[in-house]
Amino acid sequence: MPEQTEFPPAAVPSADAALAAEDAKLVTLARSARARVGAIEGAAVRDQDGRTYAAATVVLPSLSVTALQLAVASAVAAGATKLEAAGVVTEASTLDGAGHAAVRDLAADAPIHVAAPDGTLLGTVTA
Repeated sequence: MPEQTEFPPAAVPSADAALAAEDAKLVTLARSARARVGAIEGAAVRDQDGRTYAAATVVLPSLSVTALQLAVASAVAAGATKLEAAGVVTEASTLDGAGHAAVRDLAADAPIHVAAPDGTLLGTVTA
């Protein structure tokens, strides 16, 4: 698994591209989680029952967890066995490999929507 997942040019939507309401909610939750604690990234996932879990990046001297890893871990701790979709809000132009891998542990094809801090969709990773 690569450290980062680059967005191919075809994955970057036009300015008028929009997410379905349920996926837009994930981006909103991720933005809120990030802003609430001033974290590097925020993430949210939706499980097989439609429940959502939001998280922010954690960086401590003894523990570092990406926002997406923590959102997936929260879902699993609550009993989720499959993910329908994920959203990540970041200033980076890449998706971290560890978070990507965590989503793929529960869903081979769940879309991971990556957005800028202002909510603008940067791209969607489906592989």
